Amino acid sequence: MVAPPRLYLWLPHSYSSTQMLAKRFVPPPGCQRVQLEAGSFGDWLRHLPLLPTGTPVRLHNGQLKDLQNIHAAVLDLDVGTRDLQQCADAVIRLRAEYQFTHNLNQIHFHLTSGHDIWFSDWSNGKGFLVRNEEVVSVKKAVEQPTHAVFRRYLDQIFDYAGTLSLSRELQAVPLADVQPGDVLLRGGSPGHAVLVLDVAEHPSTKQKFMLLAQSYMPAQQVHVLLNHPRTGLGAWYAVDPASLEVRTPEWIFAATELRRF
Repeated sequence: MVAPPRLYLWLPHSYSSTQMLAKRFVPPPGCQRVQLEAGSFGDWLRHLPLLPTGTPVRLHNGQLKDLQNIHAAVLDLDVGTRDLQQCADAVIRLRAEYQFTHNLNQIHFHLTSGHDIWFSDWSNGKGFLVRNEEVVSVKKAVEQPTHAVFRRYLDQIFDYAGTLSLSRELQAVPLADVQPGDVLLRGGSPGHAVLVLDVAEHPSTKQKFMLLAQSYMPAQQVHVLLNHPRTGLGAWYAVDPASLEVRTPEWIFAATELRRF
């Protein structure tokens, strides 16, 4: 079975269903993936393409990430050649890629300044420049909304958005209600963002488990985070609404820091 490449337009090729996230990561024993609406952001994330098992995480410059023992898989997603697609940017990238395949007129993100930049405006000739911390509207060439143009738009967003702007855009939700597509997010400098790729639940106990992914600094390939080996859960993280925190390999979030688009 070959997955439909139209859903993941950055890929120059189709890919086998065996490389899908949902195929690689079986839910914990006795658990089932939570039901999702077909075509939803969570459903799209659940079928993301992965690079072969054992692939190391590389930085934007091709060098290896220092820590190679914290990931369970690497997404088949380009990181670019500049130090741009860091943690919040990777979340923005995946959300925007989903919207590009479903309704590109929905694509917009706030800059840290608060300015709301729509892709439809940007491709239609309404660009912007940042001068002395002021965002100035400028005319640019009108372009067809191709994927290549979309990627240039995102690179400009990455330059001037981050965890702080993303935290202002997203709505807080209880950890107990976690869904695929939610974001563990701390806005600030430093801050961090980790995307919830999938959620599974035990039908009897209602215990939930989540798969998490991140980019980091410097910009690097998006990778599925490995849980601590002593948990015996592989890449799945048990959701504990009574806990005050969610521990990931490179960041500890408060349990109240879950957000939703």
